[in-house]
This record gives sequence, C-alpha cells and structure tokens, in this order.
Amino acid sequence: MTDGPSPYPPPGAPPPEEPLPNHAGFAPPGAPAAPPPPATPWASYAAQGRPGGPPPGLALGAAHKPGAFPLRPLNLGSIYDGAFRIIRFNPKATVGAAVMVTAVAMVIPVAITAVLTFTVGLGLDSSGNFDPDASTADLLGIIAAYGSLLLSLVLAQVGVILVTGMIAQVTRAAAVGRRLGLREAWDATHGKRWRLIGLALVINLAYLALLLVYVGLWIVVVVLSANPWPIVIWALLSIPAFIALCCWLWVRFYYLPVPALMLEPVGVFQAIGRGWTLTSRQYWRTFGIALLTVVIAQVAGGMLSAPVVIFGEIGAFAWPEYSALLLVLTQAISLVIQNAFVAPFLAAVTSVQYVDLRIRKEALDVELMREAGVIAA
Repeated sequence: MTDGPSPYPPPGAPPPEEPLPNHAGFAPPGAPAAPPPPATPWASYAAQGRPGGPPPGLALGAAHKPGAFPLRPLNLGSIYDGAFRIIRFNPKATVGAAVMVTAVAMVIPVAITAVLTFTVGLGLDSSGNFDPDASTADLLGIIAAYGSLLLSLVLAQVGVILVTGMIAQVTRAAAVGRRLGLREAWDATHGKRWRLIGLALVINLAYLALLLVYVGLWIVVVVLSANPWPIVIWALLSIPAFIALCCWLWVRFYYLPVPALMLEPVGVFQAIGRGWTLTSRQYWRTFGIALLTVVIAQVAGGMLSAPVVIFGEIGAFAWPEYSALLLVLTQAISLVIQNAFVAPFLAAVTSVQYVDLRIRKEALDVELMREAGVIAA
C-alpha cells in the first residue's frame, strides 16, 4: 500500500471493490471492533467568524496559510510577520527592486558632482557651506550639483512608487504560496504603471493644494491681525486641526489606493474610492498600524544610514576641496540604504493590510483559498 491519495483508475478499468458498510458500530462475526470516531477539533478563528461555519470542503481547525500569512483576519503580529516573510522570500522583487531604482537615480548627481569637482571645482568652504569668495562658475557648479540631487530624489521617488506597485503584486502572489522574481513582478504591473504614476501625481497635487490653502489662510490672519492674540489663537486651533485633517486624508485617500489600483480592474479615481470604502469603519485600526509602521521604518532607516551620513559630514571637514562630492555621494548611499529597508517594508505592510481589510469586508480569503487549492473550486 502506498502513502498518499490513490490515483484515479485508468479508463475502462473495473470499479474497485468496496468494503461492506459498517453502520452504528455493527461488524461481521469475528471482525475486530471499529475504532471510535475521532473527536472533532475546535473551529478555527476564520471558521468561527463566518455565519454558517467554514466554506465547503474546508476542514475545521485547518491552518489556512498556504503562503506568507494566514488567510483570515489578521492582527498586528500576523501583518508584520507576513510583511517580513514577503521580503525574505521575494528579495529580488522587493529589496532588489528598491535598491536598483534608487541607485540608478542617484548615479546622476554623483556623476555630475564628480565631474564638476575634478574640473572647475566647487566653491564650498571647510564647513561645507557656500564660499563667499567663489566665482560665478563655482556657484553655478554648486547649483548644478545640488539641483541634480533634487531631481534625482524626485526620480527615486517615482521609482519607489513603481516598486510599491510591484510589491502589491508580490503580496497577492505570496498570499497563495507563489513567489515572484524581479522580472515577474515587473511584468505583473504591465498596463498599470502610468496609472500608478498618475495616482501619485493626483494625490500629491491634492495635498499641495491643501497646504497652499492653509498657508493662504495664515497669510490672511497675519495681515488682518492688529495684535498677536488672534494669531496665537489661530495657531492653537488650526495647527492641531490641520494635522488631524492630514492624518485622516492620509488613511482614507492616500494609504490604500496603490494596492487597489494594482490588484483590481479600476482606474485612478476608482482606486481612491476603493481606499475610502475599505477604510470605512476601520480608520483607527488602519491609522494605528500605518503610523507605527512609518515610525519603525523611519527609525530603522535612519539608524542604518546614520554611519554613512556621519562619515560624509566628517569627510567634508577633513577634505574641503571634495566636500560637495562627499556630501552628495554619502546622501546617495544613505538614500539607497534607507530605501532598501523602508520602501519594501512600508509597501509590504500596506499591501497585507489591504488584503486583510478585503478579507474582513469582502471575504477575499475564500477566493484566495480557492486559488491556492485549499478548497474546491
């Protein structure tokens, strides 16, 4: 007798002989007594949380985890564990992609600054600040070096947006036990890349417009106030309210549209609407996890990149003639190090939260378990 399920018989083969039924514990004379039936285990959380029990074909008490995280409503520990598993088992499509796009973007300012440093020189003093005796050519070189750095930061941010979309696809595959390489994750974003950039542009322009309105209100209050008390009262009232409004908009409009856009057949504004729908009546839980994730990522990223930044500051004093190059180079390296951890971790947690909210609200776990083969199609 072989272990495992028996294969289907070939076509035309006679049906297998079936043993006589043994009902209610009765057995033929001389036959051993039938063993008692096994005790039914307790239903899992996923089975208890749904009216009518588990889906058809799903055993009670099963560990419904075909991939990186359980297919059930997740707690904080499960979300973080799933995010780290996604990064660990898909390193090329997560960390590798983030490092690659950041490094490519940072090549531009490093190359420009190196050329200017070894040709015309840059007018920085020993502290790394503008040299007042620098010539016009030196000042133009400094503007070109730091202007290219600013441009590269924007390009790196665009690259990170695309990486976020790739990680959403990686998370979707990891939920059913599949691993995506760098090429597979990039191909999975086909047809959505320009929409993803458009989504980031729309959301950031909306925030910029909100900020400009708030600054305009400040200007009006300062201009119309004859004494400082109205300004103080306006500051005490408006600053907390503006921060609270930004946090609310961040969760309801900004946080989940990227995975929604990548994993659903929706457009830019429909993705924003999906983020609104999924975070409805889940604001505080989503906000708490998102805020904690940002704090952890920024602190860890800062600690990882701190030695490089410190080396750049010390080098600017030790070799003032190369201070601009050292500062730009160390800024580029520190950004690569930060994005190697921060971008994949934030994107993975966001994508897992998206799946968790769809499980809670739309029974996505049933679809994922069917896709993973846990339940019959």
